[in-house]
Amino acid sequence: MEQLTFETMIAVFEEIFGRGLFWTMVAAAAVVTLAYLYVLFRDRAMSMRKFLMAQLSMPIGAVAAVVFVQAMTHSHLRDIGGPVDVIVLLGVAAMGAIGIAILVYTAQSLIRGKTDDV
Repeated sequence: MEQLTFETMIAVFEEIFGRGLFWTMVAAAAVVTLAYLYVLFRDRAMSMRKFLMAQLSMPIGAVAAVVFVQAMTHSHLRDIGGPVDVIVLLGVAAMGAIGIAILVYTAQSLIRGKTDDV
């Protein structure tokens, strides 16, 4: 692999997760992102109570993302071989944490509405 291109990354992710699961995850991320943008435009402000609950869910999302990726790649924490592996693992955890925070905030806003702050 001489150069890292977008097409190469898509091919690698399709190989890791399988074509169907990968594109399902992409579609789910797009739907959650659109719902989040809808909630932000609808409410015109962020609810700090909902934001706190979203932040409290972040460790769960980080652990879940790492466990999911390890299950899909058939690897374990004992397989970490160097600094690059640690950086990738931390990146996966960060993306899982951010993703679950956005999902939780969006779900709260869609279920409870915007009249939640006191």
